[in-house]
Amino acid sequence: MQQWSRRNALALIAGASVASYEKGAFAAQPTQSLGAIAARNGIVFGAAAGPVIDKDHAYRELYQTQTRIVTTDIAMKMGTIAPQPGPKRFESADRLLQFCASNNIPMRGHCLIWNEWVPQWIRNMSGAEREKFFDSYIEEVAARYVGKLHSWDVVNEPFWPGHKAPGGYRLGPWYDTFGTGYVRRAFERVAMVDRKTKLVLNEAQSERDDEVGLTVRKGLLQLVDELKHAGVPLHAVGLQSHLQPRYPHDPGRFAEFLHALAERGVEIYLTEFDVRDDTFPDDIATRDAMIADTAEKYLNNVLRVPAVKVVIAWELADNYSFYTDAAKKKDPLAQRLPRPLPFDSSMQKKPLWFAMARAFENTRKS
Repeated sequence: MQQWSRRNALALIAGASVASYEKGAFAAQPTQSLGAIAARNGIVFGAAAGPVIDKDHAYRELYQTQTRIVTTDIAMKMGTIAPQPGPKRFESADRLLQFCASNNIPMRGHCLIWNEWVPQWIRNMSGAEREKFFDSYIEEVAARYVGKLHSWDVVNEPFWPGHKAPGGYRLGPWYDTFGTGYVRRAFERVAMVDRKTKLVLNEAQSERDDEVGLTVRKGLLQLVDELKHAGVPLHAVGLQSHLQPRYPHDPGRFAEFLHALAERGVEIYLTEFDVRDDTFPDDIATRDAMIADTAEKYLNNVLRVPAVKVVIAWELADNYSFYTDAAKKKDPLAQRLPRPLPFDSSMQKKPLWFAMARAFENTRKS
């Protein structure tokens, strides 16, 4: 996102200690939630939730107090619902839906179709078998949750330029079966059985101002045009916003892209927000300040665009981040663990929490 030197880091720490992040209204009202602050300024804030909230009571309470929307983490992915032939496994999704309903929190479904994490038994199908499964799976899963979800990530990450496919598309079983037409087919299938839920196209990497990010942006704009021209119901585009400071980021050009999306008549959701910190110093105070600064600058820029309606963190506390899972798998004895989220592993607010709160407050002023 931006280049950092030791001098930058020291200057930031000198001017933005944890104490300064907690100044003003946020310190005076310690029980305030990000969800409430965002809502007061016209933004819906929430987080993805995994099955751990069934076991960790303190973590579950964060969702009850902090969020105004919840996204399923793995509960509605195909690898969870259909890991093997036979009856679908909806237990995890149903349990999370019950939690959300009992706390009056809308739930987003993530995701119906993705070229990654497709169980091997489905990959082993013939083309004709996969075509039949694709349609029946979407119809069965979508029908089960009609009227129960805020929105569906119908297709996740259709683009990955690294695969070198025409137009930057991501390769995989659905691309192999239908070509790029699988995206339109998925949206049309959902719309056949569910006319109540907002339908979302979700994508990663768009904030990168390099060849990958620019290719994804171009592909997304063209795909949205194609879907709209075909009369396909598309209500929002999700931009994941896993911020990665190792890559360049141009706020002005990114804002132009957001406005271009908005002009196509879709809302914009930031669907998987966090900050990757592996290029930042080991020192926790320094790192937390740099994470907060990265996030605040990004949100201040993005939230100026009226079409941006929702900000969803990818989990809430550091110990449940997928970055932390990856780090522990790589080295179970690792001393340095990622800190990409607004709460630490003790469920305490970090500088990122206060940076996000300020960005939400600034939305009203911009």
